[in-house]
Amino acid sequence: MRGYILITIVAVTFLQRSTASLEVNGPSEPILEGQDVTLECLDTESELNMSTVHFERYSKYMNKWFRLESDQAYFYRRCFLYDVDVRREEGRLLLFIASIQSWSEGPYRCVSENSSAADNSSQPFTIPIHYMREVAVHRAGLGYLTRYFNSVQDLKVRLGDNVELECSTSASEAPEYFWAKEGEDWLLPSNKLKLENVREQDGGRFTCSAQSPTVHSLMKKRTISITVLPEDAAWYETTTGRIILMVSGAGFVLLVIVISMTAYLCRRAKQRKSNGPIDDRSQKKPIYRASVESLPSTASDKQPLV
Repeated sequence: MRGYILITIVAVTFLQRSTASLEVNGPSEPILEGQDVTLECLDTESELNMSTVHFERYSKYMNKWFRLESDQAYFYRRCFLYDVDVRREEGRLLLFIASIQSWSEGPYRCVSENSSAADNSSQPFTIPIHYMREVAVHRAGLGYLTRYFNSVQDLKVRLGDNVELECSTSASEAPEYFWAKEGEDWLLPSNKLKLENVREQDGGRFTCSAQSPTVHSLMKKRTISITVLPEDAAWYETTTGRIILMVSGAGFVLLVIVISMTAYLCRRAKQRKSNGPIDDRSQKKPIYRASVESLPSTASDKQPLV
């Protein structure tokens, strides 16, 4: 029995030594987009020569691992090394990423070239990057085209209108939204702000804040101004009316261009049909050798050449 236990221990020890002892040492805390990041490839058992180890990054689009070395061809560096810097300093293998962006999160791994083990690489390491884009505010419940033109900064509405504003952004994780009005102490925990049957006192400056639920320092804000016009104000004085004028004007200009091009092409086609083939019968006049129009010749033949 003891013999079986001894054999099992020896086998486990052999398997542990035959597996890779590499690991990627990187930041364990969340990294904000734009910070500098350094990764290091470590040999936990100090058995490998780090000159035979290299970094690799996985491409999600090409579904394969790519080697990261500064001595690769120019085209290769432009495609896979444009945002990283691989350094070998005093027997250490480092990967430096300046002003890291969300697409540089990895995963990364270390690979040994001379290891005879089947698993000669470290576990993949993904950098925990947190980011948040700028906040956009638009009128809710509108079509996509109007929504595109309606990223508002100064909203003008008529007295008694219903207003619904929506706040949105793109982030590494779903943010928490809050609405607040300048000069008042209320806080609305939502990405939508609804004002029904607006009154004159409903006007003012409103701020939408988007905050990361885990990294509270990551926050973006957007402030807009709401102006309440008189109830009898012209429709084109409102923000929605101006958007309609802009879209209508762009459509009218496009229509004029299409009509002008169509008329021009039709006129050219008509001119080609009316002209017909070139009539060159006037060029078939006989030329006699003795005539005044002929070239000098020693012969007295008066027969036409054609």
